Amino acid sequence: MSEYPGLTRTQSSLLVFSLLTVAIGQSLVFALLAPLGREVGMGEVQVTSIIAVSAIIYGWISPRWGRYSDHRGRKPVLLIGLSGFTIGIVFFASVFQAGLMGLLVGTPLYLLAIVARCSQSSIMAATPPACSAYTADLTPPDQRMRAMGRLGAANSLGMILGPAVSGALATVGLLAPLYFAGLLTASAAVLVWAKLPPIPAVARKSHAAQARLRYRDPRIARYVATAVGMFSGFGAIQQTLGFSIQDKLQLSGIETAQYTGGAFMVSATFAFVSQRVLIQRLKLPPDQFILAGLAALLLAAGFVGSFTSIGYLAVGMALIGLGTGMAMPSIMAAASMAVSPEEQGAVAGIVASCPAIGFVVGPVAGGILYQYSPAWPSAFSGAVFILVFVLMRLSRRHTA
Repeated sequence: MSEYPGLTRTQSSLLVFSLLTVAIGQSLVFALLAPLGREVGMGEVQVTSIIAVSAIIYGWISPRWGRYSDHRGRKPVLLIGLSGFTIGIVFFASVFQAGLMGLLVGTPLYLLAIVARCSQSSIMAATPPACSAYTADLTPPDQRMRAMGRLGAANSLGMILGPAVSGALATVGLLAPLYFAGLLTASAAVLVWAKLPPIPAVARKSHAAQARLRYRDPRIARYVATAVGMFSGFGAIQQTLGFSIQDKLQLSGIETAQYTGGAFMVSATFAFVSQRVLIQRLKLPPDQFILAGLAALLLAAGFVGSFTSIGYLAVGMALIGLGTGMAMPSIMAAASMAVSPEEQGAVAGIVASCPAIGFVVGPVAGGILYQYSPAWPSAFSGAVFILVFVLMRLSRRHTA
């Protein structure tokens, strides 16, 4: 029997749906947090620090979930992640509900919002590495790039649908989309529990003696550095976009959520196209997709930082989608192919933690810089994108 049996349609569909529901929930938080924070009296740095602090937790614990899945299995860890997301987002929404009602204000509200978000992050971090490792267990290396592209496309589709949900449900109330996200991830957990088969024994390796994979492992270090840098720049743009849209266009909180959601929808649409068309059809090595993605992100920073109209902003968001859509699945695939079968859970956890680590620096830097000029967060992002592009080129040349 083959060492890699391949994913069945049921397995692939359930993994895609799991990531889709989580991505929808995450995009709702990103789209709603800026206007929601202002509605309860939080400043820019407070709002962006909620994301940054929870990202520290996510980045720290994600590799541990990946290693745990190597020992206990992918399905149990996936169920933990989906259940944790469901409970966590309801808790997070409830805290802001108390803020809107005046039951919590000021510092207590801010601190409890951080606790709620960090609690959610610590458990939902189990979902991406479990899905990636499950896929890697069953997919041969020559097919892994496309398989990771499909997972990336699921995430992008969630980022498309999330803003659409936000725009529709925000008319009911700013918190309605978050409660909907909890219901959606709960349904994914039920389906995974009932329908997802465990990994076949032929694809499961013995992990008892495996060494702990490190971020600085020379096989994956350049991919880790690139992903962290890329999401530091992306985080600075993403977490200040709502403020910029509201201030430049003079919008209300609900209008800001709708316009911000629309901007994210454009970005996610182009990410989805790049993952379903470019990655699936162009037979390029991962490193070339990564460099192309970074170049697109650099252009995007210029457009987003200087937009004066929705159309100009849409071009920047489309470039962001193309850039992240090409780069992140390529990083996942390249890192997976660089390590042994026994390290798939560990490497999946490390790569899944990179966006969160980037979001430790990016949102806070963006929030601080935005107080001086709305264009400065994008300038910071552009500088970061240039740096990681150069580092990727140099490391690629060195290892060639």
